[in-house]
Amino acid sequence: MATSDIQKHLSERTALLEQEKTSRHDYAFKQKMPPVAKTAATIISNIRKKEMETYWTAPVSTTKHSDLKEVMFPGMSFALSRDRMSKTQLWKIISAMPKGCLLHAHMEAMIDIDWLIDQALELPGFFISSPAPLAPGECSKWSEPFDFLYRPDASQDQGAGLNIWETGYTPDQHVPIVYAAESYPGGIEAFKAWAISRMTINEEEALEHHHGIADIWKKFQGCFRSIAGLFFAEPIFRRCIPRLLQQLHEDGIKYTELRLALFLGQPFYRTGSSTPEPDFVYFLQCFQEEVQAYMSSPQGAGFWGARLIWTAIRAFDDESIKTSMFQCMELKEAFPSVIAGFDFVGQEDMGRPLIDLIPLCKWFESQCAEKNLQIPFFFHAGECLGDGDSTDGNLVDAILLNSRRIGHGFSLYKHPLLIDLVKRKKILIEICPISHEVLRLTSNILMHPMPALQSRGVAVSLNNDDPAVLGHGRNGLSHDFYQVLAAFENTGLPGIATMAEDSIRWAAFEDEAHPEWLHGLEGSGTGLKASRIAEWRAEFEKWCEGVVKEFGPENLELKN
Repeated sequence: MATSDIQKHLSERTALLEQEKTSRHDYAFKQKMPPVAKTAATIISNIRKKEMETYWTAPVSTTKHSDLKEVMFPGMSFALSRDRMSKTQLWKIISAMPKGCLLHAHMEAMIDIDWLIDQALELPGFFISSPAPLAPGECSKWSEPFDFLYRPDASQDQGAGLNIWETGYTPDQHVPIVYAAESYPGGIEAFKAWAISRMTINEEEALEHHHGIADIWKKFQGCFRSIAGLFFAEPIFRRCIPRLLQQLHEDGIKYTELRLALFLGQPFYRTGSSTPEPDFVYFLQCFQEEVQAYMSSPQGAGFWGARLIWTAIRAFDDESIKTSMFQCMELKEAFPSVIAGFDFVGQEDMGRPLIDLIPLCKWFESQCAEKNLQIPFFFHAGECLGDGDSTDGNLVDAILLNSRRIGHGFSLYKHPLLIDLVKRKKILIEICPISHEVLRLTSNILMHPMPALQSRGVAVSLNNDDPAVLGHGRNGLSHDFYQVLAAFENTGLPGIATMAEDSIRWAAFEDEAHPEWLHGLEGSGTGLKASRIAEWRAEFEKWCEGVVKEFGPENLELKN
């Protein structure tokens, strides 16, 4: 082959690759990167390359049995890589990065389970009960559901003679949690380990992909039942909020929108109340007070705030969902700065599809308009593996219902027309890569469809979904940012920085009519969103300066 033919091929190849980059989600960001950010990007790329070739590559086995070789590769399963990644230079860099906003997280699944249990053991008035004995020796009973209850007016001697771990236990009897922990085989520490195993998805469960999505969702949903009795108790809840916000703040997150399903029958255990009641007004009052107290504290200086996205259970009947919508509107009137929007939650494959809920959504919209309430939709949609089934179809309805963001959107990459609509209507996709892996949509991040969306210019934010239940081991977004950066060559610093900035663009800091919302996405002018984007950019540039100063000399010498 003539040299000229090879040169022509290489020239055309380079041109195609450069042309492709112009449609990517981070193209505009790259064009305006300051020099120090470009230098930091080179340093991070070189560190990543070095660690991928050494730290994330298993040594060649010297034995005759190749199956003894350690499993190790960039982007490997989170359950296997979580502890290892924290020992890298790349982790140190990502941990300090300003990450913008957390837009998709379920509040009660964000609180460290071991910490919740410690609170219940420390505070008086907590009990445990079950519809059947939790006898360790009987495998069929070992998976029985159990509940924590807060009864501050009940005597701690009540139920002290009962042993919930023996077959003679009377179903639904309340046993003081301290007594139950002490009587557990192995004592209090063994009890805590048991409770944590029942309220989280462990490594083995996260890796058992052959059991399918429905199987892991059974365990996942069961975790929330036990968490509720601790989380919805006022003395614990008031401690949860500042702890949660501080953890996010320390990880470079300045604002969060937390999804929460408060429904008829879900009590909130008030301090000193003799009867638990579904007092959602008081619950939101507690939330608002604790958020404001944190933001006014020295630790909360610079934190932008937290709001709630009200959620209804998608599997419920029309009457229950309508009741939830009524509650949402009433609470929006009482706490306008707290409620940011509305969503449906629960396993999409097993719940009602959005097409079945359209009459309720249209009714809700008309009621909000009549009451002059701004409660936009932020729908879960497309969190599935199907193509053309009812769950996959939720994407169409979420788009047509003007959802301002779409939660997960995992199956969107299969639909070119919908991708174009999402871009045209300026809808951001809330991606939760580790959640998608643990809940068996992917076996590791390398199989995630996120790059397919980003290459088409779809706006994306990174989110942690349910970190306490899914085994993150810490709150925040460092794990998600690390996994994405380590896995995909095309992402780099511009890619993760674009996702951080977009999380600010699409945050619902304040109520806005749809035209105002669309204008705010431009990030220009003198509005609140524009000022926060400017603040983030200043912090980002300062962080880049720190990266260059600490890691620059030796890593700038490396060749890409």
